[in-house]
Amino acid sequence: MKIDELMTLAKDSMTVRRVYSDPVDSDGVTVIEVAAVSGGAGLGTGSDKDGGQGSGGGFGLGAKPVGVYVIKNGRLTWRPAVDVNRLAMLAGIVAVTALVVGARVANAERGRPHVRSLSRR
Repeated sequence: MKIDELMTLAKDSMTVRRVYSDPVDSDGVTVIEVAAVSGGAGLGTGSDKDGGQGSGGGFGLGAKPVGVYVIKNGRLTWRPAVDVNRLAMLAGIVAVTALVVGARVANAERGRPHVRSLSRR
């Protein structure tokens, strides 16, 4: 693929249609899906010691659902998408942190001499 073709493909791929879907109407409710879109490209040319020349490049595009706009009875509302994987990862991080902190506190308490309570005489 030539560099001109790659740039045209990249330009055509990065449109608003990648972010917002076409509206979907059902029973008086309109839904428009929204996604976060990111992309990147790289191009290059070069030559070898024998005088051969070449060029190349690549383009990548990624999209992730963010939520939907809902239009019902003339009111627009936003409903965010829930990323279950991110929530599970966050719960795991919190659990591991709690275990580590709990273990450190328990070890610190083991090394301290016990002080008798003054209320028990």
